[in-house]
Amino acid sequence: MSSGQFVSNCTADAMARAAQQLKAGSLVAFPTETVYGLGADATNETAIAKIYKAKGRPADHPLIVHIASIDAIDQWAQDISEYAINLARDFWPGPMTLVFKRSDLAKDFITGNQNTVGLRVPNQSIALALLKEFEALGGKGIAAPSANRFGAVSPTTAQAVKDELENYLDQTNDIILDGGPCQVGVESTIIDCTTQTPQILRLGAITKEMIQERTGLLVIDEAPTDIRVSGSLESHYSPNAKVVLDTYPTSGEGFIAIDSIQTPPGAIRLAAPSSIEAFARDIYSALRFADAQGLTKVCVIQPEGPGLAAAIRDRLKRAAN
Repeated sequence: MSSGQFVSNCTADAMARAAQQLKAGSLVAFPTETVYGLGADATNETAIAKIYKAKGRPADHPLIVHIASIDAIDQWAQDISEYAINLARDFWPGPMTLVFKRSDLAKDFITGNQNTVGLRVPNQSIALALLKEFEALGGKGIAAPSANRFGAVSPTTAQAVKDELENYLDQTNDIILDGGPCQVGVESTIIDCTTQTPQILRLGAITKEMIQERTGLLVIDEAPTDIRVSGSLESHYSPNAKVVLDTYPTSGEGFIAIDSIQTPPGAIRLAAPSSIEAFARDIYSALRFADAQGLTKVCVIQPEGPGLAAAIRDRLKRAAN
């Protein structure tokens, strides 16, 4: 198969073929509103093993199951609380993953041998179309971590997926769907819904304040937990370049900061976002650009404030470790 078919535009025919390839046990990388995911049939252990191999991902690190709608929750989960249903109704499709006690459908090879499963309905037209096509073929859900090598910077374009994974994918049967750049740019908020009140396990665009307002419950965001989730390791989202936080660069070093902060003389400006939303959308592509330029050090002035800014700081802290 030619490279042009390996990376596919999202025509109706391409979407149908991608769903068929998923059902046949192949991998499909696809865009979501957060980052690109590397998907496989969430009920196919052999296909799921291909994700772990392509990413170099530890076997005990669970995967998020992407579903087409809220109606599929009870296939994958049990003991579903009222507040979890309210969150799903309000923020799905959207950048939010809910963690439930798993049903019999969610096997150990998805959950990392835990008794919980993470579910999400992405807010991206191509992702939703793929999920619906897959569902029409009898598929129950698509398991999809970010489409990069484990611990590396998450991809927000199809080209970034190809650059990172083409040597780890089967270019005859696997597919990368090119849906353009991702709009949110940082991974979904992960919320533990197995307890009396929601607990944030990973920060994202759905913020503590938004969850509290919707549920009327006190949200915990820093309590210890035994549940393992994606992106929870101290070192993650890391480029080859060394990331240094809240320090100004010297000549020849990379620099990322909000656009009101000027670039020091000789520094290489990698991104100058005009808002917190733009900062989130640009941060991973800027870190990848640093590596493409062969830079050894990137200085980042972190955005201040709660919500999405806190999620950006969380990713940058892990990138700098």
